[in-house]
Amino acid sequence: MGLLGQLFELFLETLLDVWPIAAIIFGFQFFVLKQPMPNLKKVLIGLFYVLIGITLFLVGLEQALFPLGRQMAEQLTDPAFIHGFQATKGHFQLQWHDYVWVYLFAFAIGLSTTLAEPSLIAVAIKAHEVSAGAIGIWGLRIAVAMGVAIGIALGSYRIVTGTPLHYYIIVGYVIVIVQTFFAPKIIVPLAYDSGGVTTSTVTVPLVAALGLGLAETVPGRSPLIDGFGLIAFASLFPIISVMAYAQLSEYKANRAKKRQQRD
Repeated sequence: MGLLGQLFELFLETLLDVWPIAAIIFGFQFFVLKQPMPNLKKVLIGLFYVLIGITLFLVGLEQALFPLGRQMAEQLTDPAFIHGFQATKGHFQLQWHDYVWVYLFAFAIGLSTTLAEPSLIAVAIKAHEVSAGAIGIWGLRIAVAMGVAIGIALGSYRIVTGTPLHYYIIVGYVIVIVQTFFAPKIIVPLAYDSGGVTTSTVTVPLVAALGLGLAETVPGRSPLIDGFGLIAFASLFPIISVMAYAQLSEYKANRAKKRQQRD
């Protein structure tokens, strides 16, 4: 009954969150446009599915993803894992380079979750269609995933070292501004959008859980001050990686043209 009660409570909370969206859509349809809703039955059934899906997703976060991310952070930062049993007796003082497995795990989880992100897949497919094949689906997905992976790994390093978040963000956006002037114009808007689509249903829960878990287990860190901020890295670095991917592709294409002209 505990799980059923939690499901029912989350369903009511989801209903309260979703009803303003439905009210705006139906209100504009009936009172502003003054048109009947096409396929009203299907729309209502789909809306119900949305409520059920969000409810189950929230339960999954609480029951699996958040505990899993926190547990992995605790295990990877455990001194007994890093330096063996002697570390638990205080014979070792952990340094930033002792957390190499944390950085590797952050990189791997950022790469894998981004490749599985439904919103990124949708954007990549549409970009491929609109550009008449000039933008590859897998090329864009891998470029974004690499950006997220590097960003989360660097964000984990920031949590371990305790350095201020704004230093990384300021430098990152300076790089983005410089890249914007030199990157191919066709890729710039897509690169900026790529930073947003990564912070969606699959990536955010695990990244947030990892950040909070690290801040709770690394000595001297505050979950409130240091635990958040990883999502900012996951949004920023894909912009850099996508524009870098386009610049590299353009550079290779120009070199190929020069070689053909010489031949």
